[in-house]
Amino acid sequence: MAAATQQAPAGPRKLPYVLAITEGVRQALQEFPEAFLAGEDVAGAGSVFGCYRGLLAEFGPKRVIDTPISESGIIGLGVGAAATGLRPIVDIMFMDFLGECMDEVANQMAKMRFMFGGKAKLPVTVLTFAGAGMSFAAQHSQSLESWLVHLPGLKVMMPATPYDMKGAIIAAVRDDNPVIVIMNKVSLALTGEVPEAPYAIPIGKAAIARPGANFTIVATGRMRHEAVKAADELAKSGVDAEVIDPITLQPFDTETVVASVKKTHRALVVHEAVRFGGFGAEIAAQIQELAFDYLDAPIGRLGAPFAPVPFSPALEKHYLPDAGKIVAEAKRMLGLAA
Repeated sequence: MAAATQQAPAGPRKLPYVLAITEGVRQALQEFPEAFLAGEDVAGAGSVFGCYRGLLAEFGPKRVIDTPISESGIIGLGVGAAATGLRPIVDIMFMDFLGECMDEVANQMAKMRFMFGGKAKLPVTVLTFAGAGMSFAAQHSQSLESWLVHLPGLKVMMPATPYDMKGAIIAAVRDDNPVIVIMNKVSLALTGEVPEAPYAIPIGKAAIARPGANFTIVATGRMRHEAVKAADELAKSGVDAEVIDPITLQPFDTETVVASVKKTHRALVVHEAVRFGGFGAEIAAQIQELAFDYLDAPIGRLGAPFAPVPFSPALEKHYLPDAGKIVAEAKRMLGLAA
């Protein structure tokens, strides 16, 4: 009699980033009967990136809704539905298209609870794709998070991992305030551990992506992964870099960042957005206000140049920050040979 084959124990469950989005939205729709998903091509096509595929068949056309090509209408739908008792999840296909609906975002969604003395709840979740790296050119590749963090009344999340993406979506839908969750196109195939059960990550809490002792890198969105690669490379030169992923940009977890800088005495802020006027400037300002006496060097900032995102793959690669550029900037700050 042949011996029974012994199966290896199953490892942690893993999902790609794109399916973490799907699962987050699915479980939010399951949790809240008053929730629905609306946006351009979210139903029949499952979105242009496939992140809502299967939801129409599961929840039907009353809860997964293809809208006209009108971003102002989509946000207006979300605001009105939320104010009257529903819990909308609305999709703005590309972050670049926020310009089409910024009045609704800035003057209605962000302010309505304040204008009505807190009597109106606005549980609106906005999902939108940002970032370059796919040769989508200047009108479909921008990172415009600094527009949003400047608006009181909005919460803004920028998850970098599949785990954080699913947890951010569920946290956003559970929140009674408007929450914008910024997704990343280049990360769609990125795989990571994602529990099957529903869970929410805390809004306003940063993550230490890599512990370190003598250099702090604060990296938003996809730059988290580039920063971790850079930290591993810097370790070969004796630099033990700590990488902090804010995850939530508004409200910002100043405490975690300042605690790291007080330990390491140096800080480099990295984001994909244009460097000038980017969110990194706010992080740098908070560090110098609260940890100036602990700094052994000026705070560094690394971002994209002040130019539209190029279409050419070669130029786009040159345009974007990456692990190599982070290493070079860190070495410059530390006075190490490149």
